[in-house]
Amino acid sequence: MSPRGSIKRAYGHALGLVALGSIVAAGPCDLYSSGGTPCIAAHSSTRALYSAYSGSLYQVKRGSDNTTTIITPLSAGGVANAAAQDTFCASTTCLITIIYDQSGRGNHLTQAPGGAFKGPEPNGNDNLASATGAPVTLNGQKAYGVFISPGTGYRNNAASGTAKGDAAEGMYAVLDGTHYNGGCCFDYGNAETSSTDTGNGHMEAIYFGTNTAWGTGAGSGPWLMADLENGLFSGYNAGNNAGDPSISSRFLTAIIKGKPNQWAIRGANSASGTLSTYYNGTRPNKSGYNPMSKEGAIILGIGGDNSVSGQGTFYEGVMTTGYPTDATENSVQANIVAAKYATSSLTSGPALSVGSSISLRATTAGYTTRYIAHTGATVNTQVVSSSSTTALKQQASWTVRAGLGDSACYSFESKDTAGSYIRHYNFELQVGANDGSKQFHEDATFCTQASLNGQGNSIRAWSYPTRYIRHYSNVVYAASNGGVHTFDAAGSFNDDASWVVGTSFA
Repeated sequence: MSPRGSIKRAYGHALGLVALGSIVAAGPCDLYSSGGTPCIAAHSSTRALYSAYSGSLYQVKRGSDNTTTIITPLSAGGVANAAAQDTFCASTTCLITIIYDQSGRGNHLTQAPGGAFKGPEPNGNDNLASATGAPVTLNGQKAYGVFISPGTGYRNNAASGTAKGDAAEGMYAVLDGTHYNGGCCFDYGNAETSSTDTGNGHMEAIYFGTNTAWGTGAGSGPWLMADLENGLFSGYNAGNNAGDPSISSRFLTAIIKGKPNQWAIRGANSASGTLSTYYNGTRPNKSGYNPMSKEGAIILGIGGDNSVSGQGTFYEGVMTTGYPTDATENSVQANIVAAKYATSSLTSGPALSVGSSISLRATTAGYTTRYIAHTGATVNTQVVSSSSTTALKQQASWTVRAGLGDSACYSFESKDTAGSYIRHYNFELQVGANDGSKQFHEDATFCTQASLNGQGNSIRAWSYPTRYIRHYSNVVYAASNGGVHTFDAAGSFNDDASWVVGTSFA
């Protein structure tokens, strides 16, 4: 049943509504409907966005046999059944293949096709997101967000009911305020139906990151801006809007809305507090933006032309018909705060001790005398034993540090080259000196989990959670299970990506 058909009456506040004679919690889309601007797309991997919705949230595909399952809420209007995903994905890898539209219009998001910019897949499609890269809790219940690495994207070029031309619309998204970069473009919203840049004003989407090519806000970012095509706007003019603040909250409520010759940016900490308005005024003064020429496709994680270098994490978001009032959006923000988004552990399985010195032994049959080591900058596996040279023992020993890019995970400092760490570069592992950059810190951060083959740990790259530390032809890579590179081969992946943690040789 469509949630719209099951709601008889909804009050415009965050705590409840009258539905079929009983009091139940209102969802964001119930609040938008009661405000006269109903959702025409509602996407979330974490929860139902209507109080009566109990249908599909998202689909996952596992690497062991490429079968799929659909994740639904634990109950109508509730949090996603993360336990069902964990059971289905046990001892293998899983990808999010579909993010379902809860509005009843069928505006589902699937793997984005290539456009003006091609994705990493051989046919030009974008990558799919890991199903386990962004764990959180809502009111204490575990759920998973959609962790977008560069090259990952979702799209619907044939959406129904989205705003076109200069028609009014609103949208919000709950994002990770600490996961971003300066690439173009981590977006959610209205885009071109051709996956190509068709001109100024052909998009209206939420953007989050530190890209400075068109617009900026106060401080050094990251900023919430509007991607209107050929411009990221923080206000009326391309350039700086001092009223658009740098974001510091772990969870971000991001709002963009537009109607003829008016648009607004609003934002808030999703875990507490109320919305602030960062811009509210007329359309940009450059040609093409007034009136707008929106086309009505829906994108997530990419630009309208399939530019794929952005990164971020998406938990939930909607698009509406009509221009929502501030009061309606304030009620939605209160609902989001009441959902109590909170961080969850990024690691599982045998824990590592920060400051300890370790070795990492291969578990693949025929390779169990080999350990992760390095020769110069190259990370490889070598046969190491108590009788090995002192130099080799040092090259095969690592100091566990708190993750340089996220302290909830780990970094591995070279024992024989102080200040140098294992990092991935073009998905090959290297040992390099910490240069202090955000890029290096993220590339040198890895999250452990219970191993894929039951021996020790598997270790995934924080910034590319579909990719695991894996040995292939005695070289070590950040490899995906069945990806496009030779070292991504699915054969023996679980064994090659499982490591027994032992005491260091040095």
